[in-house]
Amino acid sequence: MALLYVVVSGVILTAVVLITVFILRLFGILRHGSEYKPGQKGSVSVLVVAGSGGHTTEIIRLLGSLSQSYTPRHYVIADTDKMSEEKIRTFEAERKKSDSASQFTLHRIPRSREVRQSWSSSVLSSLSALMSSVPLVFRLQPDMVLCNGPGTCVPLCAAGLLLGVLGLKRVLIVYVESICRVETLSLSGKILYYLSDYFFVQWASLKDKYPKAVYLGRLV
Repeated sequence: MALLYVVVSGVILTAVVLITVFILRLFGILRHGSEYKPGQKGSVSVLVVAGSGGHTTEIIRLLGSLSQSYTPRHYVIADTDKMSEEKIRTFEAERKKSDSASQFTLHRIPRSREVRQSWSSSVLSSLSALMSSVPLVFRLQPDMVLCNGPGTCVPLCAAGLLLGVLGLKRVLIVYVESICRVETLSLSGKILYYLSDYFFVQWASLKDKYPKAVYLGRLV
């Protein structure tokens, strides 16, 4: 009985230490995230989260304003998204005409939450998306994650943060709230407001409510 007590105590103590270290690492990454400047010595590998409908259109417009240094671009879309792939390939084909060195890849993961999906079932689907996101992000090891609101971006950003917590690679998290969000943030925005390194909004009313946000006017 005494041996069992020692073993259980050791397991609990180890778990507490690991959780404490994890929290401290995460806090350090979030606190000093804006000091990280990828691309100072070359190109910037970007993981781009695209979502069905307007999200993909907005993120492509945003990418069109970025320099040729942001390459390769690794697009991630939900496995049920039927429209985004065509838009991405059309954009990349046009970009290739002016930049022959331009590179991109396309990946699919399970959708975190479908429209009108119940909250209880979305927990399981989000865990499924996270399980797919972690190995993908660990394999690609991007310098930056760029997203603008689709639910798929949350597990991908979490995987990016995990890379930093484990000391494998620092990944910059950049979130641009959709132009459609005027008074309130999307659910993804409410979560990533606290986890992103740079959080952009496109309406001054949101800047007033969320002081951490960066307001530069309309970006897309």
